[in-house]
Amino acid sequence: MNIVETSNRIFAQAVKDYHRTDNVDAPINNPYAEGTIEHDLYQKNWIDVVQWHLEDIIRDPHINPVDALALKRRIDRSNQDRTDLVERIDSYFLTLFHGVKPLPDARINTESPAWAIDRLSILHVKIWHMQEQVERNDVPQEQHDKCVAKLSVLHEQLQDMTTSITQLLEDYASGARIMKVYRQMKMYNDPTLNPVLYGKK
Repeated sequence: MNIVETSNRIFAQAVKDYHRTDNVDAPINNPYAEGTIEHDLYQKNWIDVVQWHLEDIIRDPHINPVDALALKRRIDRSNQDRTDLVERIDSYFLTLFHGVKPLPDARINTESPAWAIDRLSILHVKIWHMQEQVERNDVPQEQHDKCVAKLSVLHEQLQDMTTSITQLLEDYASGARIMKVYRQMKMYNDPTLNPVLYGKK
């Protein structure tokens, strides 16, 4: 299995599936078996596309402040779910490359494979929504042309990211890079580390 090609296919599928209802409260219907990398990839993109729309909603200048606060809390939970899922995907790669012996001159990458795939997932969401803007017929020609140009750049970025992540994984497999993961250590969600939370006890 080419994991990068699989990721691209599943991300495109998940974005399309979400937009069948285009509803942030629509239940996810993950078509892949739980416990598989395919399931996690689909789940990852679903979180991203829902959060994209939550970020749109919260920017409504007329939103009720109470609703805005509830939405902000929902976005915070979504961000934590996203981080947890990225770390689970990294566990897949840690297992995949567990037996690889690094070469003497092996290098360390600035980000783990799953965080690179996280950016790939979000890129698919950007492409979908920029395509929507290109297809609008209620905007000036200048705005349409700018969106066409941006969409072209996004597609180029997709090609480049697909290539670079593939090369990164090849380096891990050959031992040219050291597979190393640092888990997120977010403190603001931890009631024992956030002073606003533990200070109230």
